[in-house]
Amino acid sequence: MPALEARIQHRFAQLDLPMAVELPGGRRLGVDNPRLTIRLAQLKSVMHLATGQVGRLAEAFVEGQLDVAGSMRDLMDSAARLIGADPTQGLARGPLRWWHGLKRHGRSLARHRADADARQVQFHYDVSDDFYALWLDPRRVYSCAYFGAPQMSLAQAQEAKLDHICRKLMLKPGERFLDVGAGWGGLLLWAAEHYGVAGTGITLSKNQHAHVNRLIAERGLSDRVQMLLLDYRDLPEDLAFDKIASVGMFEHVGRAMLPAYFAKLWRLLRPGGLLLNHGITAGGTRNHQLGAGIGDFIEHYIFPGGELLHLSQVLRDLADSGLESLDIENLRPHYARTLWAWSDALEAQLARAAELTAPQVVRAYRLYLAGSAMSFEQGWISLHQILAARPSGQVLADSPGLRGAQSDYPFQRSYIYRS
Repeated sequence: MPALEARIQHRFAQLDLPMAVELPGGRRLGVDNPRLTIRLAQLKSVMHLATGQVGRLAEAFVEGQLDVAGSMRDLMDSAARLIGADPTQGLARGPLRWWHGLKRHGRSLARHRADADARQVQFHYDVSDDFYALWLDPRRVYSCAYFGAPQMSLAQAQEAKLDHICRKLMLKPGERFLDVGAGWGGLLLWAAEHYGVAGTGITLSKNQHAHVNRLIAERGLSDRVQMLLLDYRDLPEDLAFDKIASVGMFEHVGRAMLPAYFAKLWRLLRPGGLLLNHGITAGGTRNHQLGAGIGDFIEHYIFPGGELLHLSQVLRDLADSGLESLDIENLRPHYARTLWAWSDALEAQLARAAELTAPQVVRAYRLYLAGSAMSFEQGWISLHQILAARPSGQVLADSPGLRGAQSDYPFQRSYIYRS
């Protein structure tokens, strides 16, 4: 134990951490006037602290074996320094790398059967609608906002994101629009009310399904908008959609199922139609989750079945399905700001949150939101919007003489960024 204490003291001094640790029994390590104090109830947490296993420390916090006095920002700043090594470099290397990759592929297939996906989505999204409403914007948009201007509030930035997607897709009145993984209906309803589309949304969350259908009825949109409790694999392919959005969805699909997912979207999209895929991507090219125990924590407490894919992998699978990538936008800093807004909102209402769901859930989400914000800031994870098309062989009326792979995309960006 003295050796571990000495190691912790040395690391604190080396990393210039403004924090203190209270060990089991009351002994304190660290600076005299800390901005952050961590209280440990178990000796094993001392080892995790000394080795930078922040995921194991997070588990101890959720289970009530560790407590924190201080802000989430100070906690995450300290966690980033404690980790030391790059958590995006966690994949096994050497001659057996192919074997580890094969095992991960097999696990991914097993974890993403339709019944497993339904359980995993409901585990995350059906915690409590009122709990999510505490810290999301009024439209409950649970994905990266778009801060088109620095002074935007979260609510304004989420509306800007919804409109950004609709403009990229060039939505027009009467078009058949599919929102895959439609959440609480923010994009589906925005597209219907502002762009006049005939919209279909799908989700595996029973809570979201009920909430969105209630909004559709209240807003008098039942004649052209529907929300289905349905797996993407079960969507009929007899009537093609003009435009498709997949927002915060493919993270749940899994590496092994991604080729089939994009192939399904190709079949659902009319020739010449556009697809907007918006989702979290890995910061490293070889890691399937973050190291230092962070990925294991998220798998257990937040997103069972979630898998990180690098943009290069996503683009390869998308191209293999027959879809053409047209425009790629990295919104990583926007998601860091979004997550800090969510984190601040939750921290301001912890007492109310404790009334709405279990204490372990509140603790897990406190770490998840702030930890994800820090991970986006560090570049360990990212967020990409990929605009793609299913090319057709038609000759377009406004492009006389052009033949071959055509689509609705005008091959210039000015239409996206008009004021």
